[in-house]
Amino acid sequence: MTVPTAVAAAPSQVELERRIYRRQRGRRAVLASVVSTVVVLAVVYFGVVNTPGWAAVQQSFFDPGTAVSTFPDILLGLWLNIRILFFAAVGVAVFGTLLAVVRGLRNPVFFPLRMLATGYTDLFRGLPLIIVLYLVGYGIPGLGIFPRLPAEVWGTVAIILTYSSYIAEVLRAGMEAVHPSQRLAARSLGLSHAQTLRLVVMPQAIRKVTPALMNDFVSMQKDVGLVSILGAVDAVRSAQIAQAETYNFTPYFVAGLLFVVISLPLIRVTDAIARRQQRREQIGGTV
Repeated sequence: MTVPTAVAAAPSQVELERRIYRRQRGRRAVLASVVSTVVVLAVVYFGVVNTPGWAAVQQSFFDPGTAVSTFPDILLGLWLNIRILFFAAVGVAVFGTLLAVVRGLRNPVFFPLRMLATGYTDLFRGLPLIIVLYLVGYGIPGLGIFPRLPAEVWGTVAIILTYSSYIAEVLRAGMEAVHPSQRLAARSLGLSHAQTLRLVVMPQAIRKVTPALMNDFVSMQKDVGLVSILGAVDAVRSAQIAQAETYNFTPYFVAGLLFVVISLPLIRVTDAIARRQQRREQIGGTV
C-alpha cells in the first residue's frame, strides 16, 4: 500500500506573469540607478575639473605623492584615535547610563541628585566640545592636584564628559517611552526597582533608541580627532605636522579619508538596525 504524496500546486499563469514583471521592474530599477549615478558623477567630475583653479587645488589637496609619503605616519596616529574611541565609548556608556537612571528617579529623597544630573546634562550639552577640551586638558592639570598625565588621557575625559550628557538624554527618552504598565507589572511580580530597571525597562529602552545611540557614537568617532588641540599625536596632529613639512594640505585629506573608512561599518550597522525596527513597526511587532 503506497502513501499518496502531496503534489505542490504549480503557480498559475497570473502568478508567473507577476513574477516576471517583478523581476523586470527590479532590473529596470537597478539599471536606472546605475545610469543616473554615472551621469551625476560625470557631471560633477567634469564640472570640477574644468574650473580655472582645479590644477592648483589638486596639487594642494589631492597630490598622490604626498599622500603616499605621509600615509604611514597618519595611519600610526589613527591608532591613537581608535584607542581613545574605545575607552571613551566605554566611559560614555557607563556614565551616560548612570545619569539617565538618576534623572529617572522619582523619590523626593533623590531630588538633589536629580537636579545635579539635570544641571550636568544641560551644561555639557550646551558647551562646545573644543571648549571642554581646553578646560579639561589645560585647566585641570594647572590645578596641580593630579599627577602629570598624557594629553590623550585628558582628551578622553573631556569626550566622556561631553558625550555622556547626550547619551543620557537619549537613554532617558527611551526609558520614558516604555509604557508605565511594564514597570507596574514588574513590581507586582515582586521585582525591586533596580531589578525592574535592569530586566524590564532598560532592555526595551535600548531597543527603542539604538539608532540614535549609534548615531551619537558615530559623531563621537569624528570628534575624537579634536584631541589633537591638546598636543596628542593622533591622525589629525600627524597630518598637521606633515602639512607643515610639505606645505601641502593632502595629509589632511588622507586623515579625513581614514576617519570615513573606520566610520562606514558603524554607519551601515546603524542603517540596518533602523530598517529592521521600521519593518517591525510596520508589521506591528515589538520594538
